[in-house]
Formats: sequence, structure tokens, C-alpha cells
Amino acid sequence: MNEQVTLPADTISGPRIELRAVTHTYQTESGPLPVLDDLSFACADRSFTAVVGPSGCGKSTLTRLVAGLLKPDEGQVFLHGEEVSGPRATVGMAFQNPVLLEWRTIIENVVLPLEIVPNNLSKSDRTARAHELLSLVGLAGFENKRPSELSGGMRQRASLCRAIVHRPEVLILDEPFGALDAFTREDLWQIMQALRKEENVTCILITHDLRESVFLAERVVVLSGRPAHVQFTLDVDLPENRTLEDLYSPGATEMLHELRHQIEIAQGRVDANV
Repeated sequence: MNEQVTLPADTISGPRIELRAVTHTYQTESGPLPVLDDLSFACADRSFTAVVGPSGCGKSTLTRLVAGLLKPDEGQVFLHGEEVSGPRATVGMAFQNPVLLEWRTIIENVVLPLEIVPNNLSKSDRTARAHELLSLVGLAGFENKRPSELSGGMRQRASLCRAIVHRPEVLILDEPFGALDAFTREDLWQIMQALRKEENVTCILITHDLRESVFLAERVVVLSGRPAHVQFTLDVDLPENRTLEDLYSPGATEMLHELRHQIEIAQGRVDANV
């Protein structure tokens, strides 16, 4: 078993997330299924990185490795210079399915991490923190509703609040907007943009939506087909305070075409040299 590693202090001041030569294989009934192979990349502190790639290439596996829910077969994952060896309270996660508890009100769902993660907040401070976030995402007045009384988009807003209520250093977003209609999804992109700025958190987003990746992220990482490695990275050249109109600019169109081309290469639909 590998011993836990902490990087030197000068490295700790650098990337918030770093994956070094990570390899992971699932053992299935039909035999080994290699998912990640020699995958390496880093996310700067307080940055927003989107990860895209063909379906089934290992994007969600990557998030579980960063969250400490899985251990790589080979290679290492670091969070701010310390090797990840298990789940961490400093990581928040939001998924495609909000998974809110029906027997709890919305505000009770949001404060749940503060009841689990060690902290010095009083009950009133926890409630105030939840109210602050719910107001930021447009859910003021819905605090005492049950999840079944809210629309899908509203439930996902509450899920984002729950993921960030304990002020994590890293927020992992595993296709949280994928099941929503186009208009609700775009609305939540803007809410996510505001949340990220307010909380100053390092974000890593898994998505199949290339427009979403370009709107939200500063860098887009394209994974190859399985077993995945980093095939291509794109630094998003758009204003920091983006609007939906920016997605229709010539620069955004060019970036989206390049990302689409890279996905087609990863799928084996076109030759990489073409």
C-alpha cells in the first residue's frame, strides 16, 4: 500500500487539484474494464475547469477519485498539495439527481452538511448561512417547502446550496444540469456563475454540454475514449463576467467547433490528423 504523500510547500501554493499519471480499472463479471490510463492534469486554486469526453470514458470516475470515494490503481491525486486517501469535508458534490430528503424541508436539506461536518456554527448561524445561499439562488420564500413542492430546476438550486453550504475548498459538479430543459439549464448556468464568484471555490464540472463548458469554465479538458487520458485542453477566451450572448460570438463559435472536433476524434469518428 502506498504511503500518503504531501507535496513541498512551494507546490501547495500552486494547483488546488492535481492528478498525476492516474490509472483506474474496474473489475467486472466479464473481466477487467480499464477506465483511466495515465491521466494527468491540474486545476488552479479558485479556478473553474470543465471535463468533457465521450460517454463512458471515465469522467464520473475521475470525480470520485478527486472526492476520495475511490483510490487509483496507479498514480496520485492531490488536493492543495496533500494526497487524497479518503473522503474529505473540504469537498462538496452536486449530481444530476438532487437527492433531496423528502421528509426534510428545503432549508433542512441545505443545512444537512453542517449537521455532519465538524464546525463551530450555532444552529442560528447554520440557518442564517442556508438562508443566505437560498436567497442568492432565488429560493427566498421557499425555505419551508418540501422537495416535492418544487420544480426540477428549483430542487437543483437547493442541491447546489447544500453542496456549498459548508464552504468547501473544492466543488465537484457531476452533470448537475443535464436533466433540465434548455431554458432552466441556462438559468442555472448564470446562478452557478454567481455562486462561484460569491464563494471563491475551486470547481470541476463534468458535462456533455459543450456550450455549458465554455460558458462556465476557464479551461476545458477533453478526455479520450476509454481508457481515458487527456487528449486536449482549451483555455476559454471569453470575458470573466459572461452573458449568454457571449456564446454566440465568433470566438465562442470557434471554440465550440474545436471542442466538437476533439470529441469526434475521441469517439474515433474522424482522424486526429485531419
